[in-house]
Amino acid sequence: MLALVLLIAWPVAELLVAIEVAHLIGVAATIVLLLISMPLGLWLARNQGRVTWQRLGAAISAGRPPGTEVVDGALVLLGGALLIVPGFITDVIGLVLLLSPTRTLARRGLIRNFRSRLVVRASRFGNSGRPYDVDSTATDIDSAQLPR
Repeated sequence: MLALVLLIAWPVAELLVAIEVAHLIGVAATIVLLLISMPLGLWLARNQGRVTWQRLGAAISAGRPPGTEVVDGALVLLGGALLIVPGFITDVIGLVLLLSPTRTLARRGLIRNFRSRLVVRASRFGNSGRPYDVDSTATDIDSAQLPR
């Protein structure tokens, strides 16, 4: 349901923002800004992607887990894709994800959210209404002995 609302509300919000920007700076300047965002997004995504790729290689060479570099790579990819999509809201979100200082904040929030969800799901694992064998006392039985 949320996805459907977002699918409908997002283009409407983009259109309303574009109309407001056109009222402030003019229609021609608005169109130019929307057209410039695509090549700018491609260039920024390429540069930031290259930096992230180098950091990923350095982390692997150093023998440490490249978790933050992988998340940075995903955020750079998402930011570049959002800058390619026409619209001012997507451009702002894309720039936030592509610029290194703000991407660091987004990465921290994303990792914190993922960890909290992971802990909640892991704690619910055994509480699905079925008994959970914590002490590993279960034994195998023949299928002939199972009730039918």
